[in-house]
Amino acid sequence: MTRILVLVGLILLPLAARAETVEEFYRGRQIGLYIGFDAGGGYDLTARALAAHMGRHLPGNPTIVPRNMPGAGSLKLATYLYGVAPHDGSEFGIFARTVPLEPLLGKERGFDPRRFGWLGSPSNEVSTCVAWHTAPVKTAADLLTTELITGGTGASSPSTVFPNILNAVLGMHIRVINGYGGSTDALLAMERGEVTGNCAWGWVPMKATKGEWLRDGKINVLLQLGMKKAADHPEVPLALDLARNAEDRQLLEIVFAPQIFARPFAAPPGLPPERLAALRRAFAETIADPAFRQDAAREQLEIDFVPPEEIDALLTRLYASPKPLLARAAAAMAASP
Repeated sequence: MTRILVLVGLILLPLAARAETVEEFYRGRQIGLYIGFDAGGGYDLTARALAAHMGRHLPGNPTIVPRNMPGAGSLKLATYLYGVAPHDGSEFGIFARTVPLEPLLGKERGFDPRRFGWLGSPSNEVSTCVAWHTAPVKTAADLLTTELITGGTGASSPSTVFPNILNAVLGMHIRVINGYGGSTDALLAMERGEVTGNCAWGWVPMKATKGEWLRDGKINVLLQLGMKKAADHPEVPLALDLARNAEDRQLLEIVFAPQIFARPFAAPPGLPPERLAALRRAFAETIADPAFRQDAAREQLEIDFVPPEEIDALLTRLYASPKPLLARAAAAMAASP
């Protein structure tokens, strides 16, 4: 009898040790989708639209629960995902597109962006530099002689990085007042007259949240910040085109390249490969889902899917940039505007 019991145990042992399937892991779960900014901005709107549909595309159909974790221009969330969040596929998030540049440019943040489990981005984007209609700055040329005061959401956020780089490379005069919790607060500050502009506002969220300001002439769009112009606004100059030489242009490209993955979603590093694959597949299927696209259209969110492989390739290319150029870029981005 003892021998029989041992034999049965040996037969059942592989079944007991069988790894949990992806469907078994996700069935009945609540999956945390963390947003590195306050509610109401473009990152938040995008994440909440995705959360409403992505669970249907994951095996086991879990519930995706959006949770805001603002702080330090979303650097707080990136650090959390990398080192604190469970590395099992139960949490992922969206943070500022500039966060992956931090270690590249010499800032020790305790994470390597190339190790995140990138899911992709629903869009690539061109940001803008705008001035409130009462500000003395009316055009990009005015920025060379007249100060624009903008609201910032953290040292590593585009709202600070972009003005710094425009000042250092193009000789513009933009002063950032930091301390705002998110883009919504920074825009409200502009409306109240606390600041006179904003230099990290995407065309898409602008139209989605404050399209009437553009329509009614309450803002003047001074510059486009990205790798190429928005197709429907060719009249607004592109910052890249204002570079005075090839090296300056290359430096600007380092900073603006992340615009390609405007709304980057990432999971912690070291996920079980089958769960990361499931998250990536569900993410891509959600972006193609007509129901998601209908919600995105209602929120005026532009959809132009950027796959995770493209993000990985871009980060690899950026991290291979010449060290002297990276040192200059780091100094420019960290300079006080």
